[in-house]
Amino acid sequence: MDIHHLRIFASVFKNKSFSKASEELFLTQPTVSDHIRTLEEDLSCRLFDRLGRSIVPTKEARALYAHAVEIIEKADSLRGVIGQVRDEISGELIIGASSIPGTYLMPSFIAAFREIYPLTSFHVIVSDSRDIVGKVLKHDLLLGIIGAKLTNNQIQYVPFMQDEMIAVAASSLIKDGVIKLKDLKKIPMVLREEGSGTRYEVERILENKGVALDEISIAGIFGSTDAVKQAVKAGLGISIVSRFSVADELKHRILKEIRLEDVQMKRNFYTITHRKRILPLAYSAFLKFIRSEAQKH
Repeated sequence: MDIHHLRIFASVFKNKSFSKASEELFLTQPTVSDHIRTLEEDLSCRLFDRLGRSIVPTKEARALYAHAVEIIEKADSLRGVIGQVRDEISGELIIGASSIPGTYLMPSFIAAFREIYPLTSFHVIVSDSRDIVGKVLKHDLLLGIIGAKLTNNQIQYVPFMQDEMIAVAASSLIKDGVIKLKDLKKIPMVLREEGSGTRYEVERILENKGVALDEISIAGIFGSTDAVKQAVKAGLGISIVSRFSVADELKHRILKEIRLEDVQMKRNFYTITHRKRILPLAYSAFLKFIRSEAQKH
C-alpha cells in the first residue's frame, strides 16, 4: 500500500469531493480517481459510492480514514525526528486561524519565525472561530489560533495574547467621541456573522451589561472583518471590532474611535489543539515562538 494513495484518499474523504481533492493536491481529477481505484483494488472494497456528482464514503472508508490520518502523521513526523537529530526545524505547517489573528497577527509572526527557521513554510487557513474549532476536532488541523473560547472538552485552549475591542464609526455618522452603552440601541450597528469570534465577544460584552442583541438596530451582517470595515466607512452603522483590525484606519483618521462609557472590552486570543494529539517538532517550536512574541505586544 502506497502512502501517497492514503494521502489522496484522506483528501477525498475530508473534502467529500474528487474535484476539491484534486485542487487541494494540485493533481488532475482523473489522477485522483485512478489512485482511489488502485487503493480500492488493493483493499478489495469500495471506498466511495458515486451518487451523480456527489460521493458518499462507505463504512470501510470511515474505518480507514482514522488509521490513514495516523499513518500519514507518523510518516510526516519522521522529517521532524530527522530534523531534531540535526537540530533543524523544517517542513510545512498548516495552521487554522480566525479572521483577526489570521489576517493581522500571523503574517508578522510567521515572517519572524522563518527568519530563524528558513526551512519551514506555512499554509494558513483563515475562517471563523467555530469552523477552526471544528477542523481541529475532526483532526483536519493540528493547531488553531482563534478569538473566542467555545465550549468543548476535547479542545485545549491556552490564552496567548490579549485583544482590545473598540467601537468605531465614520466621522459623518457620530460627532461625539463618547456615548453611553444604552445609546447603542439608537444607532444602527454592523456585525460579523454567527460563528465569528468577534461576533461572539460582542454578544457576550453587551449581554453582560444587560443589552440584548435583539434590542440593537442591526443595519448589516457581513462575513469578514474587511467587509465590516467597508460598511462602517460607508456610514452604514457603528461596529465593535478588534483594535488590531483598524489600526491603519485610526492612524489615518479614516475611522473614528467611539468610547463606550463604563465598558471594558478585552478578550483573549487562544491557541487550540486537540487534547489527544501530540504536536510535531515544527508545530511545537512555532507555538513556543508565538507565545514568546505575544509577550512583547
